[in-house]
Order: sequence, then C-alpha cells, then structure tokens
Amino acid sequence: MATRIADVIVPEVFNPYTINRTKELSALYQSGILASVEELQGALNKGNRYFNMPFWNDLTGEDESLQDTQGWALTPDKITSGQDMATQLFRGKAWSATDLSRTLSGDDPMAAIGNLVAGYWNRRMQAALISTLKGAFTVIADTHVNNVAIEDGANAAETNKISGSTIVDTMSKLGDAHEVLTGIVMHSVPYFNLVKQGLVEDVRDTQGNVIYKAYLGKRIIIDDGVPVEAGGTSGKKYTTYLFGSGAIGYAEGSPEVPTETDRDTLAGEDILINRKHFVLHPRGIKFTNASVAGTAPTNTELATGGNWEQVYSDKHIRMVAMVTNG
Repeated sequence: MATRIADVIVPEVFNPYTINRTKELSALYQSGILASVEELQGALNKGNRYFNMPFWNDLTGEDESLQDTQGWALTPDKITSGQDMATQLFRGKAWSATDLSRTLSGDDPMAAIGNLVAGYWNRRMQAALISTLKGAFTVIADTHVNNVAIEDGANAAETNKISGSTIVDTMSKLGDAHEVLTGIVMHSVPYFNLVKQGLVEDVRDTQGNVIYKAYLGKRIIIDDGVPVEAGGTSGKKYTTYLFGSGAIGYAEGSPEVPTETDRDTLAGEDILINRKHFVLHPRGIKFTNASVAGTAPTNTELATGGNWEQVYSDKHIRMVAMVTNG
C-alpha cells in the first residue's frame, strides 16, 4: 500500500517542529533583530486582530536648583504614556503530494517535509516584514532615511552608491543611540559592492567556520526582496535597512487547526494544509488599520504608508535605512 501524507504527518509533533525550525532558519531571528514580545504571546489566541502595547514616555523637563527657603518645593512633572499597536497576520498554504513526494523516501519523512514547510514560512515571513518596513518607513522617512541615490542611476557616482561612509552617515541618524544597531538587511547588488570595497568581514565560530558576514560587527542579511525602484531616468535605487536588537517585535499565534491533511480521491492527490498566525511589528510605529479590506492585512496593505503612525520618539525607534544606486 502506498504511503500517504496522513501516514507521515503527526500534527502534535509536526507543528512545534516547524515553528522552532522556522526560527532556526531565520537569519533575522538569529541576529536578534526579531525579539519575542512576551505580553503578546497569551493574547494572540483569544481572537484578537490588533493589540495595544502601552508604554511610558521618557522623562523630560529641566531639573531645578534646590532652595533652602521656607515654603519652597519642587514642581512635579507628570509621567506620560503612549500606545503602540500591532496587527496579527493570518496566513495559510496548501500543497499537493506531488510537490512533496520526493521527500517521502527520506529516513525521516516528517522532518523532511517539516524542513520544507519551515523554509517556506521563513521566506514568507521575511516577505511580510519587508512589506511592513516599506509602509512603516514612509512615516519616518525624514528622520530615519539617508537617501543618496539619484534618478539617473546608470550614471551614478561612487558617492551615490553604498560605502562605509554612507553606512556611517545612516547610523548617525540615531545620534548617540546608534550603538543599538546590530544588523543590516540589504539587496545583493549593494552587498557585492561592499565586497568589492573589502568592507565585508567574516564572523567565524571556534572551529574557524564562517557563520555569517558582517560590517563593523553588524550581521549582514542578504534579501533581494528589499525595495528596489527604477530611477526616474535610468538605473535602480536600492533600500538597505539597519536594525537594533529587538527592533521588530515577534509573537507566534496558534491557529485552531495549524496542520491538516486531505485527499482528493478522484485526482489521486494527497494534500497538506498549513496555517500560521503571527505578529511582526516595528516597535514604536503603530499600525492604524486605516486601510485594510479583509480580516487581516495583506502584504500590499502592510506596505501602505497610511496604515502606520509614529508613536515612539525618534531615538527609540531602533532602525534606519539608506537608499543608494548600488
């Protein structure tokens, strides 16, 4: 009798395996750019779509010179609060057995399928994050973006392309808070320009194996899904992001049925269905839900600037970006 998907997949084992494996495969998670938001973990499974995350604003105001005068007293200022808001993303995908049949001959077919599913969700979560960044950065473009690109990109000078000085200028957008930046996400074109300039470092483990690439100790993540725009005249403009640890809040939800199998007997196809609920939120930039047509935002809606609003002060938003011609 032929092996079926239902014979291989044990949801109680498969579900936590794929969640943990997705984290292991995520360079964003391993770099510390993504950080779990513990207060969201318990809330995701209660039917909520949007989550309020209140915070205390920093203390402000001048200090006072103490006086030794009868009746004198300090004038108390108020401690004020603000409110960030995140959205939960509801996503799902189904595959037929023909797409997965090549894995069924492995020693551990469930792990083999789990690896494929985890790799898929790692790529899709990264795509959702890039869309989120496109939208969120529209509301902080004046303070957090260093744009050195020109519209005639094909004739761009070296000063219009990525370089050590361009990266440092971008880091300086955070002023004295720049040291929080720990990772860089960039397209392969500016990455290889950095390689040509000899600016990419190898970070190795104790056995001398390269575990990741870095610049100024900041982990480099290459993703050709970051924004690439055509220049108004020629060439292209590439966006590169720099993040601090925990700049993106992450939480994993639990769909009612995360994994199930089915069979189309007439077509002779086995089907694997996988669902995922999660939050990927840029801390300090509120999702306003101003323009969302469905139950939860699509990637296109995440990339819409009108759905975002800055709520943290500039230096507390731990990410900056640069736009270059390569």
